[in-house]
Amino acid sequence: MSQPVYVNLPVESAARARAFYEGLGFSVVAQFSGDHTACMRVTDGVCLMLLDRDTFAGFSPGPVADPREATGVLVAIPRDSRAAVDAIVEAALAHGGSDTGKKVEHGDFMYGRTIRDPDGNVLETGWMDMEKMQAAMAAQKG
Repeated sequence: MSQPVYVNLPVESAARARAFYEGLGFSVVAQFSGDHTACMRVTDGVCLMLLDRDTFAGFSPGPVADPREATGVLVAIPRDSRAAVDAIVEAALAHGGSDTGKKVEHGDFMYGRTIRDPDGNVLETGWMDMEKMQAAMAAQKG
C-alpha cells in the first residue's frame, strides 16, 4: 500500500501560503488544514504541509531556519511540458512568489526553473523527456 509523503515547510502565515499554493493549482486537503496550517496536495502521493513558524517549531527538534536566509530544502515539482514549467513560474509571480532566475536546460529533453514562495521556500519545477534523456546518456557512453 502506497503512503503519502508530507513535506513540512515553515511559513509566516498559513492563509497567505495557502493562497499562493492554490494559485499554483494545488488543492487543499481540508482535514489537515486549519488556522495555523494548510495541507496542499501536489500529487496523489505528495502533500506540502504549510505550518506557521510557531506551529512548525512545535514539530521541529531544532531551531526553525529562515528560508529567506538559507536553503534547507529544495522541493522538486515535475511538470508535463516546458510550457507547464513556464506556466507555474508565471502563476508563482502572479501570487507573490519570485523567480530566482536559475534555469536548467539540457538539449531537447530537460528543462527546469527555480522559484521561491512568498516565505522564501525554494521550488524547483521541471520537465524531462525520459526516453530522449536515456538515449542521450546511452550515446555518451557509446
